[in-house]
Amino acid sequence: MDIARTDIAAEGALGIGLVVVGLVVVALLIGAFVLGARIKRREPPPPRPEEQPRLPEEGPVHEVREHREPDEVPRSEHRLTPHEMPAHGNVPSRTSTSKARRRWSEGSSGSFGGGGPGRT
Repeated sequence: MDIARTDIAAEGALGIGLVVVGLVVVALLIGAFVLGARIKRREPPPPRPEEQPRLPEEGPVHEVREHREPDEVPRSEHRLTPHEMPAHGNVPSRTSTSKARRRWSEGSSGSFGGGGPGRT
C-alpha cells in the first residue's frame, strides 16, 4: 500500500507542477501584452490626412536622363594615391556635350564573357 500512495503522490505533484508552469506562462504572456500596450501608447499617433505628403505644385518629379563625363586620371610615372588626385579624388562628373546615347559594338553583349563573337 505504501508504494501505491507514493505513486499517487508523485502523479499529483507532477500535475500540480504542470499547472504552476502553465500559470507562469500565462502570466508572462499577459505581462508582455500589457508592456506592448504601454509602449504603443507612448508612440506618436499616425499622421492625419492633411499631414500626408503632397505633390509639388509643378507636378510630379520626372527622371532626368543625361550622359555624364568623368574626369580623367592624370597620367604620371608613379602610382597616384587618393590625396594626390585633383580635389582629393572627389571631383564630380560633368554633363556630356554629346546627347547621343552610347551603344555597345555590334555583335557584342557588352559584358565580359557574354558569349558574343567579340571584336575582330
